[in-house]
Amino acid sequence: MWLTAAVCCLLWGSAFPAIKLGYSYLDIKSGDNATIILFAGIRFFLAGVLTVVLFSAVKRKALIPKKTAFKKIAVLSLFQTVIQYIFFYLGLAYTSGERGSVISGASVFFAIIISAFIFRSEKLGANKIIGSVIGFAGVITVSLDAFVSTGGFTGEAFILISSISYAFSSNFIKEYSKTEEPTMLSGWQFMAGGAVMVIFGLIFGGRLEVINASGILITLYLAFVSAAAYSLWSILLKYNEVSRVAVCSFMTPVFGCILSALFVRGERFSVPAIIISLILVAAGIIIVNYSSKIKKDNI
Repeated sequence: MWLTAAVCCLLWGSAFPAIKLGYSYLDIKSGDNATIILFAGIRFFLAGVLTVVLFSAVKRKALIPKKTAFKKIAVLSLFQTVIQYIFFYLGLAYTSGERGSVISGASVFFAIIISAFIFRSEKLGANKIIGSVIGFAGVITVSLDAFVSTGGFTGEAFILISSISYAFSSNFIKEYSKTEEPTMLSGWQFMAGGAVMVIFGLIFGGRLEVINASGILITLYLAFVSAAAYSLWSILLKYNEVSRVAVCSFMTPVFGCILSALFVRGERFSVPAIIISLILVAAGIIIVNYSSKIKKDNI
């Protein structure tokens, strides 16, 4: 589970600098919200098509949703794609990839709290709280300068809303996967959510006026990131407690900070901070998962 989760988090972490590069390649300005949403919508619609085609081939049957799945797809597309990524993309347009990584780390807390108090699918034990706090300390450590920096907080507020939406979507996936194929849900909700975002962006005047090979390639890469990472993540959520899986996503901000510093001009990271951060994140993941292992062993 950890290895699969790490692959997902590495892919998601790469999305932070990739989105920034996409803005640069396609000449999308930070204030052009309609075009930002259009860009995101194209990515997710392509991700949905890729997911459905890929996993239909893997499973050797077409991933066509039944009538009972339509409502679930609509709910997932609202929380996992439309709300989460409209605010995520807008947020990254107003803040650094590094700082966005830190704020998005709060989604772990939201996912565990929502799982315990709203969906009531698991109990909120001391080990889960302690492990989450230690993991989040690692997220803050990797980007302490970004965490305490001053200035406007529009981007950070948007990414926080995105994180809350993601937390709800994780719990919905866990619930819906009991009766539906998770990769089918993932693919079709991406297509539905992506289509809504494309229409929304076009209605409000979004236009991709600069189209080049670099922009196309980065968009296709982002579509692959969503298709691969969310499909694998959905499978993990189907067979594991939300807290066990969610705490692993603390790795995403760490990867995001490193990759943003490597590929986006003007962003950097400290090697000692990265090492300390990885230790704290690993400790947090172990503590949360160790508590779950004890519970299963006792059963």
